[in-house]
Amino acid sequence: MRRTSDRRGQAGFTLVEMIVAITITAILSGIVVLFIKVPLDSYFDVSRRAELTDAADLAVRRIAREVQGALPNSVRVSTVAGVTYLEFLAVRTGGRYREQPAGTCPGGNSDELEIGLSDTCFRTLGDIAEIGQIVAGSDSLVVYNLGAGHADADAYVGANRVPVATATDGAGSETFTFAAKTFPLASPSRRFFVVSGPVTYACDPTAGNQVLRRHWGYAIAAAQPTPPAGGATALLASGVTACNIAYSEGAGSRNGVVSVNLTLTRTDAGGNAENVTLYAQAHVVNSP
Repeated sequence: MRRTSDRRGQAGFTLVEMIVAITITAILSGIVVLFIKVPLDSYFDVSRRAELTDAADLAVRRIAREVQGALPNSVRVSTVAGVTYLEFLAVRTGGRYREQPAGTCPGGNSDELEIGLSDTCFRTLGDIAEIGQIVAGSDSLVVYNLGAGHADADAYVGANRVPVATATDGAGSETFTFAAKTFPLASPSRRFFVVSGPVTYACDPTAGNQVLRRHWGYAIAAAQPTPPAGGATALLASGVTACNIAYSEGAGSRNGVVSVNLTLTRTDAGGNAENVTLYAQAHVVNSP
């Protein structure tokens, strides 16, 4: 007896059906890609723009915050070969010195700061919290800084600046000692400042560089170094395609203004460029 097999359960797609299914799938995939391409491109554009904005905002805020704490009348700006250099003396702390004696310093000298005479120490009016942790061995005392053009009152030149020897805490006041120094001019408010040294922001948008760098730890010089020699440096921003830093002294008002206009640019793998420009101003108190 001849046996026959039932092949109905083994039926599959025909070649025509497979071609139709592939064609429909391709059409649907193309439609999906067409609809999601624009949102995806927008997402990456927004992400890249946000990254640029964050980097630029961090840079201008860092500059603004530091110059607001600069030694009065110490900000100076120069542009050399397309690179802009912003320099200032960073203040670590400050206070008021005694004009009249109320006791003695270590060594027996009276504890007021004698202007116009050689002196080696003074006590402060009031307390400076944690003075031992604030003041370092490389810091300097500055009294009545008026800046460039004032030979007796320019901390970069040094007539009104002396390295700190010791800074010690006392009962309600602090004691500063230093090598024999004659401060030529008194501060009308009897103010002094302790500076840690110079800081420079170098903004270089020239081709092949396009960076913003911070320099510190180098020696104070009468002429602005462009660029600073020695010390340390750190990259603050890259992709800097435009940079404008200006300083207005604000004559008569004792308040200067530092303006920073910074443009950062990024280019993706497809050659599409995205750029962000931020502008910020920082007020500098120049009352010495």
